[in-house]
Amino acid sequence: MEGSNLIYLDNAATTRVAPEVFEAMSPFLQEEYGNPSSVYALAGRSAAAMADARRTLADFIGAEPEQIIFTGGGSEADNLAIKGIMRKKDGGHMITSAIEHHAVLHTCKFLQDEGYDLTVVGVDENAMVDPDEVADAIREDTRLITIMHSNNEVGTLQPLAEIAQIAKERDIIVHTDAVQSLGKVPLDVDELGVDLMAFSAHKIHGPQGVGALLVRPGVRPRPLLCGGDQQEGLRPGTLDLAGIAGFGVAARILVKRRERDVPRMRSLTDGLIGALVERIEGARPLGDQSARAPGIAVIAVPGVRGEVLLHALEMRGVLASSSSACHSSRTEPPRSLRDAGLGPDEGAVRLSLTIDTSQGHLGGATDTLEGAAESVRHGRAVVQ
Repeated sequence: MEGSNLIYLDNAATTRVAPEVFEAMSPFLQEEYGNPSSVYALAGRSAAAMADARRTLADFIGAEPEQIIFTGGGSEADNLAIKGIMRKKDGGHMITSAIEHHAVLHTCKFLQDEGYDLTVVGVDENAMVDPDEVADAIREDTRLITIMHSNNEVGTLQPLAEIAQIAKERDIIVHTDAVQSLGKVPLDVDELGVDLMAFSAHKIHGPQGVGALLVRPGVRPRPLLCGGDQQEGLRPGTLDLAGIAGFGVAARILVKRRERDVPRMRSLTDGLIGALVERIEGARPLGDQSARAPGIAVIAVPGVRGEVLLHALEMRGVLASSSSACHSSRTEPPRSLRDAGLGPDEGAVRLSLTIDTSQGHLGGATDTLEGAAESVRHGRAVVQ
């Protein structure tokens, strides 16, 4: 099925570019093509657009504009933070959790292969990191703690402020991947107490391939790239001006809509979970429902394989996932779902909403998922 017949509920993987974002990007792909590092008027307009986007994003998270470093996406931002801090010295110890995004886990393990020490703390049955376990893992040579703000596969909000306070008392830098949190839950860098925070535009109706890293004063990662002196040399190279302009507009849209639409999204998510649990025999939500970012509903369905159920949903016009897009090539469920209690005889479906998701979408998705689960259980996944 294609086009308007589709019900798209995989917004945690990526969102559709908002019309206002597309309109804002267009001039910088055509007449406003000046390099923002140049000195003539055309370049000045480009530089002004980039400064406006930086200011908008900074205001959104309670930061200063000069603390925002634009990158080629959330994964690059995570890499810049983690490699940039650890590689400032030879050796050292870092701490992360078992359910981080691959951009964090794989980066940490890459550094481990280079000789840096790594501790990976586990999570409880709600996919929650225990701050005491993080504290117990700290050593004299611990230089970095990287814990995500909200899990991208279950939605669990981590006790990041408590972890950051523990780190601050021991002069340890804290990084967080906040890609899934931006626009869904309040993000104030002073309240969280983190030093580095990664974002991505395409999770908030901005373009793909554009991200940002918050870098607090007094913290300076070692650059990943060598080149010019753009962005104070932390991320050299000519920037994706159109993408950055789009990122700024996407953030501005959220500023205007979050007070109304984020609570609505939370209410829709809660209603969706309740309806699926009621209508699908044996279905149950995964993760801590009291500490979950709005917009992510993960349902365990007994007696089905997750990939078969997702295929049945796609044939019926509903696009969802079972986990993060970075796990799409794997057949086994990711650790976050297993730690959250997914059984060997259960399949998982992650339905992720956005501020534009309607009750009509969810009503149709509930009907479809109920029918698809029943069909898969009886070996009739194909639409008749």
